Amino acid sequence: MGKKAGLWINRSKLDAEILIPQLINWFNAHDWECVIDWNQQKDEHVEFIVSLGGDGTVLESAREAAPYQIPVLGVNYGKLGFLCEVEKNDLYTSLQKVLAKKYVVEERLMLSSFLVRKDEKMEFTVLNDVVFLRENRDALVTLQVKLSNEPIASPPSDGLIIATSTGSTAYSLSAGGPVVSPEVEAILITPLAAHALSSRPMVVSHHEKIDVILTSGHECHLTFDGKHSIQMYPGETLGITTSPLKARLIRLGGRPFARIVREKLRDRWHE
Repeated sequence: MGKKAGLWINRSKLDAEILIPQLINWFNAHDWECVIDWNQQKDEHVEFIVSLGGDGTVLESAREAAPYQIPVLGVNYGKLGFLCEVEKNDLYTSLQKVLAKKYVVEERLMLSSFLVRKDEKMEFTVLNDVVFLRENRDALVTLQVKLSNEPIASPPSDGLIIATSTGSTAYSLSAGGPVVSPEVEAILITPLAAHALSSRPMVVSHHEKIDVILTSGHECHLTFDGKHSIQMYPGETLGITTSPLKARLIRLGGRPFARIVREKLRDRWHE
């Protein structure tokens, strides 16, 4: 068995957890080795990674696999599954296509962010978004945004979202931001409940360098793809640029972006 495939499993999904022995046997029957829990071993020799979970699992696996240029096949064991290419009932037929090389790799823009505090530089890479959220429930925050050193409006607000096109269908969408095709390499700036009539979401070039400065208010809570979090204090600046890394997602064809939006983002109040 010369070829390898990695597994990235959200073990809180019991139906994904119990699938592991079956997947190992299936890959072995096709003369492939299966690397369980790739996120712990980081075997750079795998041909691709199978992500079993929901959108959060795809985000994490694609982000961690990006430095190795390993593509990820997302299998939906969650609810929405916007980033997942395959529903769980189609797992094995889809794997047959992947082994036969009947797929394309879609590259997604990611963002690098960094904050310098004294002698410490904290760095995070995101595929979806960076979220700034006020920590104090009784006071708004003022976040000054600069685009390539040019200030833009900075009204008091609950916070701010800096998102990629991939992240446009996540928290930014709920905050009133636009849906942007993942083929568009852009950065979204979406205010959270800004106290100004003129405050609106913006879509800017991925070539922009963005600086976000906490100019007033108490500390701000920052989250990166909903996974990592830090506190930001008044006077500090978070810098954001396009990452040199690209997330790589396996696409099997047959699902244009417009159809995914229509199917996945329809009103779901009745579910």
